[in-house]
This record gives sequence, C-alpha cells and structure tokens, in this order.
Amino acid sequence: MTNSKLNPKVDGFLRKAKKWKEEYEKLRSIVLDCELTEDFKWMHPCYTYQNKNIVIIHGFKEYCALLFHKGALLPDPYGILIQQTENVQAARQIRFTNVQEIVEMESILKAYIREAIEVEKAGLEVEFKKSEEFKVPEEFQNKLDENPALKAAFETLTPGRQRAYLLYFAQPKQSKTRESRVEKYMQQILDGKGLND
Repeated sequence: MTNSKLNPKVDGFLRKAKKWKEEYEKLRSIVLDCELTEDFKWMHPCYTYQNKNIVIIHGFKEYCALLFHKGALLPDPYGILIQQTENVQAARQIRFTNVQEIVEMESILKAYIREAIEVEKAGLEVEFKKSEEFKVPEEFQNKLDENPALKAAFETLTPGRQRAYLLYFAQPKQSKTRESRVEKYMQQILDGKGLND
C-alpha cells in the first residue's frame, strides 16, 4: 500500500471482521493505491478526496461491495455498477462474493475510483428527484384531501422529511398496512416532525 496513513479504526474494523476479511483487505489496498485518505464513517472504511466522500467498503450477508457516493454520475463501461434499491438516487455499488473476483478486477476498480475522484474534482452533483416527483400513496392522498391541516403541515416539512414519509408510506404491498402507517404518523406530521424525529 502506497499510503502510509492507515486509519487505526479501519485496522480495528478489519481485525473484528468475521466475514469478508480477505476481501476487505484487498479492497483497502486497491483504494489506497488510488491515493485517497482513509477514514472511518458510518461504521465502515470510507475513503475521501479533499474531505469529500468517494467510496466506502462494506459487507452484507450475500456480498461485500465498494459503494461509490456519486456512482450515478460515473460512466459504467463494464455494466458493473448496481443501484441498491429504486429509491437510492446517488450511490452505486460494485459487488463481490470472493477475493478472486476483486483480484481479477483490480485495474477496472482503480479506473472507476479514479473516475469518481475526477467527478469530485469537477464539482459535479447528483440531481436529486424533488419531493413532488415521488408517488403519493393513495391512502395518504385521501387523508391529505380530507384534512386541510394535514396537507398544510406536510407541505411545510423539509423536502427530505416529505420524501422519507412518502417512501415509508409507499413501501407496504397491502393497502391496509399503508393506511395504518399513515394513521400512525398523522399526528407527527401535524406536529411538524419528520419520520425519525
């Protein structure tokens, strides 16, 4: 590794890793070869360029991954960037199930990391969907139509809080569950609070 500034918190993370340890170590060496600063954020190794987040190493049950913060802005000539869910707007992952995949892709991974650094240097930003572009579940729309105070309270919430409610209300497949979620949080909206306040 060319970077002598290894973060002790990442060392601790790697020591404790039960799954993906070898994969994490290989990903770490690849990322550090790209001269990023190693940090530890959100309980994971995070790599920055001039204090801007570029990529995180993280693991799940079925795979480990490199998560690019502005992955939506990266060209993807190999078709390997994955959007975790339809609601993730900026980040994209490259997933791995074994260390051999990482070794074989090393030069490609470095090219993607360098591209992510260029995106940051250029000051590019992901264009996020506005709250009004999210679908309002029918059950919530009915309550907004019936209750002008609720509608007014919802409209005064920050766009992030509005999105959080809309996504949360829309998640369940059954109408009954969506309706009970709306009922449960109506007072919180009326009080001007966000979903997690």
